[in-house]
Amino acid sequence: MKPTGAIHAQIRNDIEARIMSGEWEPGQRIPYEHQLMATYGCSRMTVNRALRSLVQAGLIESRKRAGTFVSHPRIHRAALEIPDIRDEVTGQGESYRLYLDRREIRAATEEDRRLLQIDGGDVLALECRHHASGRPYALERRLINLSAVPDAADVDFASEPPGSWLLAHVPWTEAEHRITAVNAGAKELVALGISAGAACMSLERWTWRGEERITYARQDYPGDRYALVARFRP
Repeated sequence: MKPTGAIHAQIRNDIEARIMSGEWEPGQRIPYEHQLMATYGCSRMTVNRALRSLVQAGLIESRKRAGTFVSHPRIHRAALEIPDIRDEVTGQGESYRLYLDRREIRAATEEDRRLLQIDGGDVLALECRHHASGRPYALERRLINLSAVPDAADVDFASEPPGSWLLAHVPWTEAEHRITAVNAGAKELVALGISAGAACMSLERWTWRGEERITYARQDYPGDRYALVARFRP
């Protein structure tokens, strides 16, 4: 009979191999504990030990009364394409909620002009929080160039996430991302429910259509909960 430690390692290695190969896809439920116990002929404690190590590695996540699922990196495609935060959240089986904290139409300030690379005109400034199953998911600050997207002035962004609306209604030809690690300020501490001194992952994005800049967005995520992942080959 194999030592308990060897069985624990085998369970972990087998599950990890299925996830990394793509056999078990993000969001897929893995076998229940009693099924793993029967498969490997071991105790619940051994199975728990293997699953805990996979949770700590970020490969699986446990959902109360639902089971254990292959983790779906929340920012899995952010470095390569424009993500829809609402779709990211609901795609993982979590409930989504939007909180609009600020909505202001104003003549572009010097900072607005710098961020949007425009000479002037009106902009729509938005600040909102995205929640997943009741937990803070991201803090978003966004500028929309109303010269390029005048219809945005009439949209109720209290119910429609700005990113979702823009992707559905405004064609774009090019985008640029900048990803940095930043220390949380007072606003991030409150909005993201994190402790003082915690790190945030900050994703800035510029989107334009031809030569016309459409929007600038900055989205801050709790640094200990998110990862940028990209799979590629030579």
